[in-house]
Amino acid sequence: MKQVAELTLDLCDILRKNYYKNGSTLDYNFVVEPGRKYLKIVMVNNQKSVHAFVDKKTGDLYKAATWSAPAKGVRFNLLSDIEKLRKMGETTNAMWASGYLYR
Repeated sequence: MKQVAELTLDLCDILRKNYYKNGSTLDYNFVVEPGRKYLKIVMVNNQKSVHAFVDKKTGDLYKAATWSAPAKGVRFNLLSDIEKLRKMGETTNAMWASGYLYR
């Protein structure tokens, strides 16, 4: 079974592929910045913005509320929902823009 850090990198890859799926030529990347409690998924172009937070212990995925804090309420769990997210990345046009994290 994959660990939370590996699944977070998998999610970054899903988001990257989803972004380029629509034929964009802009250089856009998703990177992981480790913190004390969360792994922060950051979208990087000519500037940085937070895409989401992942709890290091549980794999819970949260929408970002601010640069340094997640919003309340778990949106997905990477340990149990990675395949659902992978399929969503293949079918949803703008998953990379974090719309899938809104309720």
